[in-house]
Amino acid sequence: MGALDTAVRQGKALYVGISSYDAERSREAAAILRDLGTPLLIHQPSYNMLNRWIEDDGLLDVARDEGFGVIGFTALSQGLLTGRYLDGIPEGSRAAQGTSFDAGWLTDDMVRRLRALNDIAARRGQTLAQMALAWALRDERVTSLVIGASRTEQLEQNVAALDNLDFSKEELTEIDSYAVDGGVDLWQDARTGKLG
Repeated sequence: MGALDTAVRQGKALYVGISSYDAERSREAAAILRDLGTPLLIHQPSYNMLNRWIEDDGLLDVARDEGFGVIGFTALSQGLLTGRYLDGIPEGSRAAQGTSFDAGWLTDDMVRRLRALNDIAARRGQTLAQMALAWALRDERVTSLVIGASRTEQLEQNVAALDNLDFSKEELTEIDSYAVDGGVDLWQDARTGKLG
């Protein structure tokens, strides 16, 4: 935290943010930075329908209590929530190439849950990706999302998620029955450790 404070004081950075810390470490980081006089403004955790650790860990509550924003990354769960893998692994995909995607994530249960989520999205008039992004923004403590797009049309489709951000209680209950941990948390080991 001292290095972050120094970067701001030397004019090398305007603001301070952290990434992938659990709730306890985030509260500790906010306190250290506050004592140094450089407030923590943002936390960037991995967060999506298949990786909901920030809800269970209490990170969202810490963000509210400490006054920092949350910008979730991996909102489409390494591509699982794009709809691309509803029928297995397509040729030319990252999964087929073995890059940044573990084909072991695509269990029969995972495909079943992805298809069910896709059906809910279709009823909402959205793609699975659009619903996944809208879902991740449903909590006001999530201030923004990092989205990746390799083509302009992907970016346009992702931004269209903003056209339908509202969920009924029934939709959220149904989503919750399928949107459970999928073992797609590549940053789990980064959450704990000593701060300084």
